[in-house]
Amino acid sequence: MQKIEILAPAGGFDSLIAAVRSGADAVYLGEKSFSARSSAKNFDDEELKKAVDYCHIHSVKAYVTLNTLVFDDEFDRLKSAIISAARADADALIVQNMGVARLAGQLVPDMPLHASTQMSVHTASGVRALYEMGFKRVVLSREMSADEIKRCAEIPVELEVFVHGALCMSVSGQCYFSAMLGSRSGNRGSCAQTCRLPFSVGGERGGYALSLKDNSLIAHLRELEKIGVASAKIEGRMKRPEYVAAAVRACREQRDCGFVSEETARLLRGVFSRTGFTDGYFKGNLGREMFGTRKKSDVVSADEKLLSAIRQTYKDEPQNVAVEGKFTARLGNSPRLEITDGRNRVTAVSDTVCEKALRLPLSAEKCTAQLSKTGGTAYEFSRLNIELDSELSVPLSVLNQLRREALEKLDEMRTAVHNYRINDCEIFENVKPFAGKRQAVRARVQGTKIGEGFKDCELVFVPLFSDIRELERLKSEKFNIGVEIPRGMFGREKQIFEALKKAKAVGICDVLCHNIGALYLAKSLEMTLHGGFGLNIVNTCDLLWAEEYGLKSVELSFELTFDRINRLGGKIDR
Repeated sequence: MQKIEILAPAGGFDSLIAAVRSGADAVYLGEKSFSARSSAKNFDDEELKKAVDYCHIHSVKAYVTLNTLVFDDEFDRLKSAIISAARADADALIVQNMGVARLAGQLVPDMPLHASTQMSVHTASGVRALYEMGFKRVVLSREMSADEIKRCAEIPVELEVFVHGALCMSVSGQCYFSAMLGSRSGNRGSCAQTCRLPFSVGGERGGYALSLKDNSLIAHLRELEKIGVASAKIEGRMKRPEYVAAAVRACREQRDCGFVSEETARLLRGVFSRTGFTDGYFKGNLGREMFGTRKKSDVVSADEKLLSAIRQTYKDEPQNVAVEGKFTARLGNSPRLEITDGRNRVTAVSDTVCEKALRLPLSAEKCTAQLSKTGGTAYEFSRLNIELDSELSVPLSVLNQLRREALEKLDEMRTAVHNYRINDCEIFENVKPFAGKRQAVRARVQGTKIGEGFKDCELVFVPLFSDIRELERLKSEKFNIGVEIPRGMFGREKQIFEALKKAKAVGICDVLCHNIGALYLAKSLEMTLHGGFGLNIVNTCDLLWAEEYGLKSVELSFELTFDRINRLGGKIDR
């Protein structure tokens, strides 16, 4: 059984260093323009290349997030961002938008794609759909139970699960609270964390009825590993480096030792907590105990003494790459040093010629001691062979220079992991302006009690779980009826599939789908697909993907302006 990957957030370079030095197997980091954490420092092109190089030298993977909604007028910058990630040799792109995924596939077809949690994937059908589209990994919704994750693990694609960090009252990709209340869109990386504000229920004053404790599944890491989850993800690109270090350390201890030490647990609680943590979603224990806020005692605990103690745990560069070396020095020849990490091999040759020693000849012991001084690098010699002629003299400065030159060459080779082929393409080549229906001719209703006026609609979508007799009545009364699958499908795939079959049996073929899992179920029954607003369709590439997947029509995201709506291309009705 492969060990579960420990995946750490890197909101800036300080956090990235903290993650790598604390033992993360991978990090995820945001590109400046299109990150779901736009307030984090994030990385420009030069910083991104430097960050990925640092990770690769230490055998750590680096995933770049482009996981926000992207509008047509931003696609030139998006194209540059995708190419920048490829040139930096990132190990994968994390995307929310199907249009972004489509463009990335055209530009860098060999770069792996990870489906962001912003895609709201919370069913096995959604995971299977993305697997069949070629995604390498799916980041599951945070609100899933262990049993729901197990069903997803039956599909041969990598799964990533959040194991520590913030929860919100909604589902990622489906929350419009901040956008509607304060014009700061969570789908655009600018969530104002509105649910952390005081809200009351039933007249209760001073309550925080929407604020959840942070999620923590660290204690369940080995269970997730056994289920088949590939990656354990730590949330927190907005949090400080000390938090990243403490969370990574806790995950490493749990995975490798089976427990978290009391000291590490204390540091993790102290650096950030909302009156404790919860595993309520994972265990299916939903209730008041899941709620919590950041109290004064939580804030005070993260004092400079605690933060300094955490920084001490990652102050030194880890020498986590074992290398083997061979040093050769022959009289009258230039000394040379060969080093290999098992995959790459480099050689450094000095300009100096070895001479006969006038006083103290170079010993193998002195040579080994000098060449082994690799502190401050990622490397440590597991074996070093020394071949010297007797009575030979080589200045120690030459040994130092050979070591530095060889390790710099090895650094350079280790940074080039993928060497992606990058294509050029016109983003909207041969895409014509929309010429279809612009007038709304469809309706969504909450129940089946609809008036005669709805007969003028091309389609009226009613809830999927309506009484089948009511659906039959509406059909018999000549209403043009379709059914709408709920946006949240958690654990209900079988019921939804059976309800779709019953609807089809009475002659209803049109289905409104708000996520990729719903589309997959309806498509498997050869029903007519219509995309709901939960798909967050905002750009022409999204619409082209929808056409290619077989959708007949879509609801556009209500985060679009009229100006942007009117400039969208493609043929599909919207």
